[in-house]
Amino acid sequence: QHIPSCKSLCCRTAMAASSANVESITGLLEDCLSKLGFEVYPLKIGWYNSVLPPSLHLAHPDDTLAVVLLSTPAMFEQAFLPFMEQRGCQKLSDPIDQCVRHFVSSAVSQCFPGQEVDVRYDYELLPSRKPKFLAQTAAHVSGAAFYYQQSDVRDQPWAEKKMFGVCVHPRFGGWFAIRALLVFGGVTVGSEMVQPLPPDCVPSREGRIQLLEAFNFHWQYYTFAISVCLSASACLSAAFPVSLKGKLQKLQSRKIQQAEFQGPCEGLEPALCQWSG
Repeated sequence: QHIPSCKSLCCRTAMAASSANVESITGLLEDCLSKLGFEVYPLKIGWYNSVLPPSLHLAHPDDTLAVVLLSTPAMFEQAFLPFMEQRGCQKLSDPIDQCVRHFVSSAVSQCFPGQEVDVRYDYELLPSRKPKFLAQTAAHVSGAAFYYQQSDVRDQPWAEKKMFGVCVHPRFGGWFAIRALLVFGGVTVGSEMVQPLPPDCVPSREGRIQLLEAFNFHWQYYTFAISVCLSASACLSAAFPVSLKGKLQKLQSRKIQQAEFQGPCEGLEPALCQWSG
């Protein structure tokens, strides 16, 4: 499965990246990946490092350009199903992760041949067992999605209990995923690149409490994603037009036997099973 051909801009060499023109770099990636259900958001490494302790910093100068990649519900139809049609299910231990890696690495090699690009995926760990990057932090500082944390709630009702944070997308609510961070080691940007604020989709204290409690206490039902879905069309798009069973039948009709799945959700992310309704 090859990535769809990018526009002529994508055929340029590393010259496009070395110009430090953020729009040209994000444009290359968007030409390649937006039609596959991905979104592209630029950031400076300094924005990311400034909100984290030194032990979690990325070892790049503050003005280094990075890009965070999100997958939207459209990725399932536009990238994952074609990928699985070619690869099948039996040979893949982590099909979503391998699908993302395939399309992202193809885009990087096509758009930036010879360019220094450090690609970090959300599932990768360092030898210390720390993640290669904190995905929700990267999404927040890039303006892609608001990262709601315990500290964002006034007069917290949980006493000393630790509450994990969750990102909310301004269009898809909780129905999206942060997939990768691309760091362009040879590209620096100046003060003309201003940090955007992520849209605050859950401004009230009560809404934030509901969101964090749904995520921490009832995560397996994905109710937190439903409660913050911001439009009916986005919710319907996220839930997909048919059930997961229907998706498997579609795969079968494309010559992938359903028997290759050891179970209806085997090898798929839990969220995909929950999305089936």
